[in-house]
Amino acid sequence: MTMDPDRVATARAMLEHLGLTAADLTGSNRPAVPTVAEYLPVVLAAASPATRRTYGSSWRRMVAAHGDRRIDAVRASDIEALQRQATAGARPRRNSRHGRYAGEHLVAAARAFYNRAIADGYLTIADSPAHRFRKPRRLPNTRRALTPDELSDINAAARSGGNDIVLDALILRLHTETACRRSGALALRLIDLDTNHALIRLSEKGGTQRWQPITPMLASRLNDHARARGAVAPTDALLRYRNGQPATYRRYDLIWKRIGRQLPWVAVQGITTHWLRHTTLTWVERHSGYGVARAYAGHTDPRGAATTTYIKADPHAVATALAALTGQPHPLAAPESEQQFPAQDAEDGHGATRSPQTRARRRG
Repeated sequence: MTMDPDRVATARAMLEHLGLTAADLTGSNRPAVPTVAEYLPVVLAAASPATRRTYGSSWRRMVAAHGDRRIDAVRASDIEALQRQATAGARPRRNSRHGRYAGEHLVAAARAFYNRAIADGYLTIADSPAHRFRKPRRLPNTRRALTPDELSDINAAARSGGNDIVLDALILRLHTETACRRSGALALRLIDLDTNHALIRLSEKGGTQRWQPITPMLASRLNDHARARGAVAPTDALLRYRNGQPATYRRYDLIWKRIGRQLPWVAVQGITTHWLRHTTLTWVERHSGYGVARAYAGHTDPRGAATTTYIKADPHAVATALAALTGQPHPLAAPESEQQFPAQDAEDGHGATRSPQTRARRRG
């Protein structure tokens, strides 16, 4: 039977007037569809603290624009319009790309919102307006590894002023040695520091945890710093202000603003703490290989070629790379005699390994 376009248009207009969709007439068992404003508390309750912090502003923007509409009544063009608004209204920053990141961020937030709605059975992925148009392609990152001279100048600038030189220098040293993320550094507690084995337990994105080698000197200074500033309980933070309060993300902003005033090229290039991570991991990859760099970075993503299954490294390999990077010994680092592939003796025709005396006779 051929559909009459006019009748279809009339039916759609009637459904829209009644506030219904075609799915409402199929007798499906889907729950009653909430509005965007009604559903946001559900999304917030199910999200992790990091996700709420990351996407909270974009979700509030969605509620402000379409809060009274049912989640299945929002169109792809509505989400795209919000993306354009986020791009146009992005606050200029040192690493700004003319608002591109802001627009990309809003699309990711909308997809996270609708992923929860899909999981709850309110709609399918084909019905999701956030999944019906292409996410903006991410531009190549301009971040690079710092040169030794640049890194030296940054550390000198950090130690030459500010209201807490000890904390600032400790933060930069921690990130340079471990290549950890800001969240991992700020989450460190007394219980996460093993001074006997020179290790810290990093808790980072995705709920991952790993024991990361650090130099014994840094382990001692972290312990002294925390206890001198009031850390007593095992769950007390390691990085602390002089008043005893745990350090926050705000400290990182102040560090780089201050360094940028002293070193204009830092401000011009938009250098941040993540550049330290990039610098360290680049050095480790060049000198110790991809597998060690992957473990050093805490990457656990299983995607990739099948060969990556065998490209792994344990804490001993990471400690060895750290010792080479810093020039300081580490209790877990492998001795130099074990850092090379073991040479295998050739076997004779009977399958027995030749003795040193046999090899000497054969050479003679």
